[in-house]
Amino acid sequence: MVNDLWSDRYASRANGLSASEVRALFAVVSRPEVVSLAGGMPYVPALPKERMIETFESLMSNRSAVALQYSGGQGDPKLREHIQEIMALEGINSDIDNIVITTGSQHGLDLVSSLFLDPGDVVLAEGPSYVGALGVFRARQAHIEHVYTDDQGISPDALSETIKRVQAAGKNIKFLYLVPNFANPSGVTLAAERRAKILEICRANRILVLEDNVYGLLYFEEKAPDALRSMDEEGVIYLGSFSKILVPGFRVGYVLAPPSIKEKLVLANESAVLCPSAFSQLMISEYLSTNDWKAQIGVFRGEYQVRRDAALAAMNEFLPELTTTRPGGGFYLWVDLPEGINSKKMLPRAVENLVAYTPGTAFYGNGTGQEFLRISYSYPTPENIRVGVERLAKTIRAELAS
Repeated sequence: MVNDLWSDRYASRANGLSASEVRALFAVVSRPEVVSLAGGMPYVPALPKERMIETFESLMSNRSAVALQYSGGQGDPKLREHIQEIMALEGINSDIDNIVITTGSQHGLDLVSSLFLDPGDVVLAEGPSYVGALGVFRARQAHIEHVYTDDQGISPDALSETIKRVQAAGKNIKFLYLVPNFANPSGVTLAAERRAKILEICRANRILVLEDNVYGLLYFEEKAPDALRSMDEEGVIYLGSFSKILVPGFRVGYVLAPPSIKEKLVLANESAVLCPSAFSQLMISEYLSTNDWKAQIGVFRGEYQVRRDAALAAMNEFLPELTTTRPGGGFYLWVDLPEGINSKKMLPRAVENLVAYTPGTAFYGNGTGQEFLRISYSYPTPENIRVGVERLAKTIRAELAS
């Protein structure tokens, strides 16, 4: 362990910073012999490289002076028009003045958290919930309260009960955080009939809804229900990203917020990064202007559906006794392990067997979830997915026998 000479000088909130269990796996999964079912990496080879080269050359030939300069704190207006068009596919009627460009949706999460969370405040979240969001909330010294979630998404009844219990304890609930479509990590989609109930409960208790919808357009058999933001313009802050539907390397996300919140978001954005990358924004805007981006999203859907099917088939072949979700889109399977197996403790044995996954403990703010694990099928080939699941089955059976 490194001896930290400045440990007594950190702000108290620095104690909330810790490496996520997903990031801790990066060194392992970079080994070529290991089949990684861990990180949720988009399958970027499905994006034609020549199109990106053409986009780059066009941008540098025609708008290099703008692309290489500072930009405004709210983001490029043309890109915000494209975002308006993208969100309309999920029923959202937006004004570009209320869209703020961020450095990925993770940055949007952090900006919203910086505006609303004081130490000790409560964030309600699905159980399980996105590990990156949990890290942000912990860093802001918030308490994470998970709400019961089933195969139809977060339960309205459980949400009401949780709110009553937390409020009775005198705690301040600031917002409900949701990944409503093909959730990370569970793959579950919030049922259409539950969405209005969730919003009604939050409105009645003056609780903001933070809707993180980076997977919504990556559906397979049928389109996801319209966004919660389409049903409530004042009570929902919407987060989106180009990382899953285009490329993650540009690190461009966006936030759609009510006007009063938008103003503070722009100020917070300028304080944090001065301005989002002009080059990344204009590259994406140029690509969207000159390519059939809807067809490209369709290509991604096809790639991920093939991989989802491969993962489900492998689970049925090698681990038919286990319960797993059947996502209608996105990147992930959520697996319920046999009684007595701890996914976090089992991981070293899995790596010895040349397969990696993410332990369920990464997705709970209270350290529980050891009886679950997440499989990401988004990047490996279907053949490697089958190999990885076979190795996982070998690991689980060895763990049961020990």
